[in-house]
Amino acid sequence: MIGNVKLGILGGGQLGRMLIQAGLDFNLYTLILDPDPDAPCKPICNEFYNGSFADYETVYNFGKKCDVVTIEIEHVNCDALAQLKKEGVTVYPDPEVIRTIQDKGLQKEFYRQNNIPTADFRILKDATELAANSDFLPAFQKLRTLGYDGRGVQKISGEADFSKGFEAPSVLEKLVDYEKEIAVICARNAKGEIAVFPATELVFHPEFNLVDYLMAPANISEELQKTVADLARKVLEAFDMVGLLAVEMFLTKTGEVLVNEVAPRPHNSGHHTMKANYTSQFEQHLRAILNLPLGDTKQHSAAVMVNLLGEPGYSGEAKYEGTDQTLEIPGVFVHLYGKKFTKPSRKMGHMTVLAPTTAEANEKAARARKYLKIIA
Repeated sequence: MIGNVKLGILGGGQLGRMLIQAGLDFNLYTLILDPDPDAPCKPICNEFYNGSFADYETVYNFGKKCDVVTIEIEHVNCDALAQLKKEGVTVYPDPEVIRTIQDKGLQKEFYRQNNIPTADFRILKDATELAANSDFLPAFQKLRTLGYDGRGVQKISGEADFSKGFEAPSVLEKLVDYEKEIAVICARNAKGEIAVFPATELVFHPEFNLVDYLMAPANISEELQKTVADLARKVLEAFDMVGLLAVEMFLTKTGEVLVNEVAPRPHNSGHHTMKANYTSQFEQHLRAILNLPLGDTKQHSAAVMVNLLGEPGYSGEAKYEGTDQTLEIPGVFVHLYGKKFTKPSRKMGHMTVLAPTTAEANEKAARARKYLKIIA
């Protein structure tokens, strides 16, 4: 299936934008549904619909216009997607997979039921149950639904933190003493073919609880690369999923590998693949959901990917400083997401830096970060 396919994407943010860019090579006709009338996808898709991807009728009516429907965000109406699937629309990932993953409680229980190693956890109704679980602390309290980019996560170390607790259903996840946080992106098409990208090493922003930068490939042994690739494949097969799956993992100081969370779509941890790999994660997702042969996942260069965030103290129409100095550095590539407005810590783009080694890429990335600033 390729050429003139009507591909509907629920969500019009940066992930949808990069999916559209990859889809141009396949001559796909793209339709976008997003609640933001100025969504980044609007100027480059074939048809744009302003509406809620959480509303049943809106999603159902949108999906009826499409041959294939996919997502760039999990917080979508799964009942509408299930009905579309029943009526013959191709929907990937499967609505039931999305339903499980969009609820962190169901997601953690899925790991337990399928013997997938993960941090110990407890399910809470609300913050009033924190005191009864004080024996489990320190831990992270995570909202079961609607968390995104670090939002909906709160560290609870003891009684002094109970007032910060979420007044909503949540997961209390035991704090993991980890050495590295890594991610593995894998894909599967409807024929059952699976391809796995090399693991990346994630470094989180100390304040905003989102990825600051990543190194690819991860600085781990070949044996560990195989271990985490096999675990990612196990998770993908357990979900019986078609499409792209990003699997975030902890490498603990005692040598365990634990699955943290997954995302059934292109993911921040795979942005470097646009420049560093033979096949990008975005093209791979399209190949998977269109049931095409999967692409080569090998890296042809070491890479560092840096998230470009809105500068502290600036909110308003986005302006970019230092682009000339940044692009003068060989091997530096800037990707801006087309977001009209910036605010502190908002993801406005990313920068991929290529070099023969990750150490050299890191050095160049550090120089580039001094120049490129997003202000208002």
